[in-house]
Amino acid sequence: MKKFITAAVVLLGTSLAGILTWRKVESDRIRNDLWTEAERAFAEQDEVAAAQAARRA
Repeated sequence: MKKFITAAVVLLGTSLAGILTWRKVESDRIRNDLWTEAERAFAEQDEVAAAQAARRA
């Protein structure tokens, strides 16, 4: 019975660690995607501002 409990605890701990790791990886991936999209949006805004400044000059 002790081996069964030990195996169950190890399996549960390993599963929990895997789930937490997967959530962290997905969270980082989503954050990186959002960061990349924000950088692209700001770059587009900078291009528009530069084009408007060039027309005024």
